Amino acid sequence: MPDVCLYFQVHQPNRLIPYDFFRIGEHAHYEDDGMNAGILNKVAEKSYLPANRLFKKLIEQSQGRFRMALSISGTAIDQMQRHRPDVIESFQELVATGGVEILAETHYHSLAFVHSHKEFERQVELHLQKIEELFSVRPRIFRNTELIYNNAIAARAETMGFDGVLAEGVDWYLNGQSPNFLYRAPDTARIKTLLRNYRLSDDLAFRFSDPSWPNHPLAPETFAQWLNDSPGDVINLFMDYETLGEHQSAETGIFHFWENLPNAVIDAGSQWVTPSEAVDLYRASREYDCHFLTSWADAERDLSAWMGNVMQQEAIAKIHRLEAQVLAAKDPVITNTWAKMQTSDHFYWMSTKQGTDGQVHSYFTPYPSPYDAYIHFMNALADLQILLKRKTQP
Repeated sequence: MPDVCLYFQVHQPNRLIPYDFFRIGEHAHYEDDGMNAGILNKVAEKSYLPANRLFKKLIEQSQGRFRMALSISGTAIDQMQRHRPDVIESFQELVATGGVEILAETHYHSLAFVHSHKEFERQVELHLQKIEELFSVRPRIFRNTELIYNNAIAARAETMGFDGVLAEGVDWYLNGQSPNFLYRAPDTARIKTLLRNYRLSDDLAFRFSDPSWPNHPLAPETFAQWLNDSPGDVINLFMDYETLGEHQSAETGIFHFWENLPNAVIDAGSQWVTPSEAVDLYRASREYDCHFLTSWADAERDLSAWMGNVMQQEAIAKIHRLEAQVLAAKDPVITNTWAKMQTSDHFYWMSTKQGTDGQVHSYFTPYPSPYDAYIHFMNALADLQILLKRKTQP
């Protein structure tokens, strides 16, 4: 019977104000603090706080047999520290149970690896420092932004000292194999890759409340039996933390489901493990040869969610092109502002995809249209360029 490895992503981006073209050069504050605080407050009350209370209770009641992992982006942490320190305290209390592993990621939830390995490593180190400061732990497992992964990312994570890295279990790279094993990337010596079982993960993250789904309403015992009947060593269930209470509202029964799932899994004969425990327990029995960049987004499982149209490509290229100027300015405020504009959500909101993927993009965007997201970003970027020029010119 396979073990079950549960991981949640906690992330909040910084949304931008409608920066007017005619005010470029006047001020360098680009973020909509009111919107950011409002959304964080809503998600905190509907999702983070009740989910933290629930999982803390489940860990304590099970005497640690229920275990899980969290990756909390640096932008989410910064917002919580600014607007809701009580939420940070709630996460600290949850981690203090000993049943929660904290993972590493890029501090700004960025696509930095695609454009600059130097900036990528800087952001990962920033995140490690922040996690140590808040939770007194040094993460062993790396989770890149949006599960973006390829062989080179696995190799770089190994060089940086990580024991494991998370990735999407992409069918066309698995070649008929199950994602429920630990894998190794070519040309790595020891780091192990944990692959998300997207079918079982999405049953909870997306299909759970769909009345047209044949398995609706889903009982914890039924799902536990699906896990128990699956082949492999460990089933990786990876999803957004906001699944609880935000994407799936309390009225859907999502909290009741999770309250009963841990014992249902244990009663079925499986055990809960954290990612580092899975790495310690199981050998990497197979090779996962992933040459091209993959992610957990959209049907394509690639980077088209962030770089699929000309607006996205231009915006992301321009922000990363400023790296040399930003470093030359040696101004911590400018560096932080520039890095926050690398957050992947800015480019996600510019997506013009249609169909089911387009509906998902529309659900998450704070802007009336992808074009509005592009204009707000590019106007703020133009102001940042003026600020940089003033700082670096003699």
